[in-house]
Formats: sequence, C-alpha cells, structure tokens
Amino acid sequence: MKLIATIAILCAFAATPAFASNVGFEEVKITNGEEPPLTAGIWYPTDAPASLHALGTFTQNVAPGGPIAGDNLPLVVISHGGAGSYEGHYDTALALAHAGFVAAAISHAGDTFDDQSHVLQLWRSPAQLHLLVDYMLEEWHWHAQLNAVRIGAFGFSNGGFTVLVAAGGVPDLAAIAPYCEAHPDHDLCEALKQGGIDPHLGKDIPADVWVHDPRINALVIAAPAFGFAFNRAGLSNVRAPIQLWRAADDRHQPNPYYDEAIRAALPQAPEYHVVPNAGHYDFLPPCDARHARIAPAICKSLPGFDRAAFHEEFNADMVRFFKATLL
Repeated sequence: MKLIATIAILCAFAATPAFASNVGFEEVKITNGEEPPLTAGIWYPTDAPASLHALGTFTQNVAPGGPIAGDNLPLVVISHGGAGSYEGHYDTALALAHAGFVAAAISHAGDTFDDQSHVLQLWRSPAQLHLLVDYMLEEWHWHAQLNAVRIGAFGFSNGGFTVLVAAGGVPDLAAIAPYCEAHPDHDLCEALKQGGIDPHLGKDIPADVWVHDPRINALVIAAPAFGFAFNRAGLSNVRAPIQLWRAADDRHQPNPYYDEAIRAALPQAPEYHVVPNAGHYDFLPPCDARHARIAPAICKSLPGFDRAAFHEEFNADMVRFFKATLL
C-alpha cells in the first residue's frame, strides 16, 4: 500500500505543470471581415527575461515577444467593459499567465474608449470574441502549444454580457424599454435618454444574431451588464461552470437587476462572490497617480476599500476556478 501511495504522489507531481518564470506579451491584429482588423493583447508563460514596459496608461513587467514555455496550455479569452480596451484587465492576464495559462484580450471595435460608433450593437462583441478564439487556435504562431478543449472566458460589465452570450445565452433586449420605464434614473436609462436613443431598440433583434462559441468551457463574470435582459429560457443553454462576482455597492448596475437576475436565471448555480464595500469599477486594476488624474471616476474607490488587496484575492480566485474547471 505504501508503494502504491508513493507512486500516486510521484504521478501527481509529474502531472503538475512546471510554470515559467516570466510572462511574454504581444499585440496582434485579427482579420475582421470588411472592417479594420481587431486589436488584441496576448500574455503567455515564458522563461525570457522580463522588464517594465508601458501598456497604455499602465506599466507591466513582461518579456515582449519572448518564446512561449510549455505545451498543452489552457486559454482564457477576456472581454472588457464599455468604452474600455484589451489593456483593461492586464493584471488579471498577468496572473493567469504566471499560473500557466495563455490569456488573450480583445478590443471590441465600436465600444472602446476611442470608438463608440457601435456601442449599442451588442451582438458585435460576441462575434468578435469568437474571432479571437479562432485566431488563437488557428493562426497564432504558438497555437500548437494550446489545448483546444481547455478554453475559458472572463468578462467585466459589457464583457460579462459578451461572454455569457458566447457561452450560449440569448438576451431579450426588448426588456430594456420596460426596465427604463420602471427605473428612469438608472445609469443605462439616463444614458439612452441623453443620447436621444429609443429604449425600444431591442424589439426587432432576431435571436439568431447572437454568436455562440461552444469551445468556451468555463466563465468568470464580473458585474455583467444588461443582466435583466436574461431570463430562464435565454440562459437554458448555458451549461459551463460560472464564477459570478458582484460589487456590493455597485451604483452603476444596481442590485438586484444585473448580477442577481443572472444568478436566478442560470440553469446551474454559479460560484457566487459579493465584494463588500466595492463599487462597479473596482473590478478594474488599481490606478497609479497618473491614471487617477486621467480617469478619476474609474479610479476612485469608497473609503476603506483597498483595490490592490482585492485584486490579489480576485485574481487568485479566478486562477483557482479556471484550474478546477478547465481540466
């Protein structure tokens, strides 16, 4: 029995991946039909020397273009929130790459900080995420190092909506009008009114406009947008395990109309986290002084909330979840 136990322990160690010492990074362009190419960032394990490099308004410790380390690597694709970019969750991407994952984040053309031309055409983002998965599995120069059945997705705010659709969800955007009639003071409804946009915009959108991606096998969703637009029927085909996060003091997407609406409609209960004293934007990385001057509304947290400490926990819990579900 002792011999068998010893063999089992040795086999367990042999099956444990040896993680690389650093993180490689590259920015790529992805063909997007007749539109301009999409931009994406990719973080991956490497043993190449790392150093500090600018990434938009952030700074990250990476080895740009360093050779990938490892085989059979799991992939996590990342979808940002409204008016964001692929850079917006760089700290989470770094944590995933340090843990042996490849993380790929897309900038959703038409809903980025510098391009709001298609912000309410919500069906575009799941289609773009699908193109990102295609690119990573078929065109990325290290695609042979990926495991095509170990694919997860993380999304924040609009990105949470995006990955939920990608996993099989079908929203009913006709729910926007009655929601705004009942809650005209909520952020979404005020934005529609200020923009002169008819809240009935979703009534003629066919269900087949939503692009799903059955290759995605696990989801982490933080503060998902348009949660009230998902009912039980619309989420009946979402079978992937889900880790769902809610900021307890989210004043942009107030409870119970977003996270709780999705939680109640899912066919299987998610792993659910409610973050005390957190606001909507606390799911974005901690800001340095320069970033805080540029975007104070995004960078400001409630008194007593330590965003840096929270992100250590948030990223660690996400890594744990994907390790457990992307077997």
